[in-house]
Amino acid sequence: MAPRSAPTARRLRIGVELRRMRERAGMTAAEASRSLGTTQAQISNIEANRFGISADRVRTLAHIYGCTDQPLVDALADMAADRTRGWWEEYRDILPPRLLDLAEMEHHATALRVTQVINFPGLLQTPEHARALFREAVPALRPHEIEYRISHRIKRQAVLHREQPTSYTAIVHEAALRMQFGGREVARAQLKHLAETSEQANISLRVIPFDGTSFPTTGHAVDYFHGPVPALDTVEVDTAHGSELIDAAGQLEKYRLVLDRMEAVALKPAASRDLIHRITQDT
Repeated sequence: MAPRSAPTARRLRIGVELRRMRERAGMTAAEASRSLGTTQAQISNIEANRFGISADRVRTLAHIYGCTDQPLVDALADMAADRTRGWWEEYRDILPPRLLDLAEMEHHATALRVTQVINFPGLLQTPEHARALFREAVPALRPHEIEYRISHRIKRQAVLHREQPTSYTAIVHEAALRMQFGGREVARAQLKHLAETSEQANISLRVIPFDGTSFPTTGHAVDYFHGPVPALDTVEVDTAHGSELIDAAGQLEKYRLVLDRMEAVALKPAASRDLIHRITQDT
């Protein structure tokens, strides 16, 4: 079997979880290879997802490692069996791989929770607002690169509007509502879109007002992707040097707590929508 040229973050996660199973079982890669009747190199390739792995082999390795978390094993086997190519593959070699990973994780997430401080989440942005942001990218993007990013961002939004839309909780600070990226008209249209979209049953938009008594975060953007089981949750954190994916249990628990605390100090959805309407009138 030919090695994978560019395994996605979701498929790489299969290997990560199998390695964790092996380590929890106290087995070395050499010991695991003997139990499986293969080579140590093959175990390393499986854990790095350099080659595809079947659902049956996932179950076999889980049995060898004595994993009793059947929901986790089933979820990993389902991930291994899923060989469909998503729409985001159209952008491979056009956009950075992490943007494709983002679209794939959003597509498969059972629920999404995000937080932004001075901007709106990509799934809630208008094309004009997104264009204004991409024009300020560092390093600068060429016009065609901007348009590719906009079309990719808009296609990502389908997860909120499909037949079985994803549950989506977005927490933004009032500062984001006051920014006027692209000018007053673009900002006003973005606010109207935000208010209209927040009426959807699957979307909960919460605003932390300026007069809030606390702000439990460092201010960076966070995307929390709920997996088919909690052990397969993933967090993406945006930083100045790029995004970082986090899947360690302790860190996942930390970000769940951060998001819980942010929701606790944010306005309820109806009050958040009222604030958006008031700011729209003043914009």
